[in-house]
This record gives sequence, structure tokens and C-alpha cells, in this order.
Amino acid sequence: MTDAQIECRDLWKIYGQRSDEAMKAVLAEGLSKDQVRDRFHCVLGVRNASFSVKKGEIFCIMGLSGSGKSTLVRHVNRLIEPTAGEIRVAGRRVDSMDEAELLELRSGTIGMVFQHMALWPHRTLGDNVGFGLEVRGVAPAERRKAAETTLEAMDLGGWIDHYPDQLSGGMQQRVGLARALAADPEILLMDEPFSALDPLIRRQLQDQFLHLSAQMDKTTLFITHDLDEAIRMGDHIAIMNDGEIVQIGTPEEIVTNPKDDYVAEFVKGISRVGLVRAETIMTPLDGREETDKRVRMDAELGDIIDHFMDDQTPVTVITPDHEVVGRISIKDALAALRG
Repeated sequence: MTDAQIECRDLWKIYGQRSDEAMKAVLAEGLSKDQVRDRFHCVLGVRNASFSVKKGEIFCIMGLSGSGKSTLVRHVNRLIEPTAGEIRVAGRRVDSMDEAELLELRSGTIGMVFQHMALWPHRTLGDNVGFGLEVRGVAPAERRKAAETTLEAMDLGGWIDHYPDQLSGGMQQRVGLARALAADPEILLMDEPFSALDPLIRRQLQDQFLHLSAQMDKTTLFITHDLDEAIRMGDHIAIMNDGEIVQIGTPEEIVTNPKDDYVAEFVKGISRVGLVRAETIMTPLDGREETDKRVRMDAELGDIIDHFMDDQTPVTVITPDHEVVGRISIKDALAALRG
């Protein structure tokens, strides 16, 4: 048994007429993406990907354009058929579902939010938001009530009878998110939902989604090409390159301990002030005296640095139960800040 709400094991996707032949050659010879293309005229979209997402978690998948992140997420609700591997959602095998089971999964268990909302221009916001419930055969009055509630949660109360062309881009994005939430799915798949928005609107929607996600206890698979967004949104981050997941970790683990040069290049410009915690950079006391300056183990680097503004003596690190576990010198803090 596992407590994972989403689980992918050894997932492969190879596009092309000779995909089966290419798959055998990749397994036997370890061919690269370019070699698969040159020898078999196939495209290796996802390479042996495995990950799991716990209930209530926001799991970010990030990488450059063409890295395979969008291809990967579309396997979760089987918009794309896998070449090989196993996909489980809420304990059920998705890769072996029939059409009826897939329809139920997509309309009831999973909600999806895209970068481009594709709202129907001839339908009101209420009809757009309530579409998933309409597919499930929910009565019009109940659909409207759900749409009203969800639109209000997205700060669009009073707009239910308006049409998409009467809204700004940011407001339309809120409608798309409301449409995914109205059917109250257990899981959200979000494919770069905020990337086309202005920075201020983008940050506001990120904040709003984080609040709603925690409030509604949603499990989210969030796709982005922006590491700052992944760090801000994700409980865990998976970084992809050429169809392969090269590292999975918490934001702090990804930034402070990149697995290879590819990941290191991604994180080199990221601020560590709000990421690195005291327990990561502290050293044992080793008989040295405690100081009156104290921080908890989970204190962020920015808060630690504040303690050195007027006094450069070391900071003592304590547990939530006030047990002394280590110390941090100004040298430790500056080294962590520099990365």
C-alpha cells in the first residue's frame, strides 16, 4: 500500500511508427534522444519517469521547452497513451482503464487547467464554469450554485452572467481555474496556468491558488518552466531534461544540493534567503557556549541574517521544544547566502 495520490512508475513515451522497435533498442543500448530520432525517426518524449505525489501536496514538474514536462502530465489522465509503464491515480490503474472509466476519472476525479483557457465565447461564465458538472448530468440549478460559489472564491462574484470577452486576461484565467474547481476534483493538473500573465497578476493568482489549495486540500501536479514559480508553489520539485527526470527534492534540496551541472545552472541565480533553513547550515556546539540570540531549526536564512545586523556573535539553534541543537556563525550565514 502507498499513500500516494498520483504515482507513475517507469513511464516511457516514444512517438513514431517504429516506437516499439525504438523502445527495445533504447532499453538494450541506452540510446539518447537524438539517436532515437536519427535511427528510428521517433521522438523520445518521456524516459523512464517515476514519481509520486501525496494527498494535499503541490508537486511541480519543471524544465525547459521540449523537456517532456507537459507530455508527462498528460499521461496522468491519459490524454496521451504511454509506450510503457504504470500510472495510478487515487489508487486506480489509469493505464488500463476503459473509456467509461476514463470519462469518470476526467470528469470527477481530475480537473485540468491549461495555459490557454479555451473558454467558450458563446457561453456565460456560469455555463463555462459549470461545464464539468453538466457533463456529469448535474441539474442546472445545482450547476449554477456551484459556479457562483467557485467564482466568488476566485474574486469574480457578480460576473456569472457575463461573457469571456468582457474580461481581462487575468480574469479569464481565474474563470479557467474556477471551472476546474467547480466539480470539486480530488486532483488538479495545471500546465503552466499563469505563465502568460503579467508578473503582478501572476503573483496574485499564485497566492490565491496556494490559499485555495490548502483550504480545499487539493492534490496538484503543477507544470512550469519557471524555477522561481516552482520554488514558490511546490512542496516538491522534479526537474526534467530531454524527457528524463534528473532530480526530485524539496525546493531547499534542489537549490542547495543540485544533482548535476544541468540543475546547478538552473538554480545559480535563485535567492536562498527564503529557502535555506537553520537546521541545514547549523554546526554542532562542540562545547562552545550558547548565546542569547536564538532561532528555531526551521528559521529561514533571511531571519537568521537579521540577527547579525547589530551583533556578529553566533546564533544558537533550538528545536520547537527549546532544546539546543547547534549554532550558526555569520560566516555560515554568508556562505549559505552566497551558495
